[in-house]
Amino acid sequence: MKKLIPIATIFASFFVSINAHAQSTDTTKYILQNDVEIAKEEPGTHNGGGKTIGFNFFGDAKNLKTAFRKRILKPGSSIGYHLQKEDEIYYVISGNGTMQMNGKTFAVKPGDAILTRPGSSHGITPNAGNDLTILIVYEKK
Repeated sequence: MKKLIPIATIFASFFVSINAHAQSTDTTKYILQNDVEIAKEEPGTHNGGGKTIGFNFFGDAKNLKTAFRKRILKPGSSIGYHLQKEDEIYYVISGNGTMQMNGKTFAVKPGDAILTRPGSSHGITPNAGNDLTILIVYEKK
């Protein structure tokens, strides 16, 4: 029986040893991460400012072509309005906010999924008094 390694010890050296082992003996080849381990306080991306908590899941995984991120936008923060260069999906997990898309503004709420296409511009902001938690998925270049 293999010895289980506590998930809290997943750091660069752990990834190296697990990946080497997975490639040689493990047919499932997976990485398990919990947001507590990768949470990072950051300003709003794309010059959005304010305080956010970013979660870059599988950021150190080799040859992964998909970015899978979670971001908690605190009141007063945002993802700044910016030009999109690849398909990107935003999915609202919790909270309410406002999204700007190509000059239009609309409300977003839990369960909303928004596909932004290359050449479009967008930004997103939580409503006053609540956090806005979103998942973001896009293909890495």
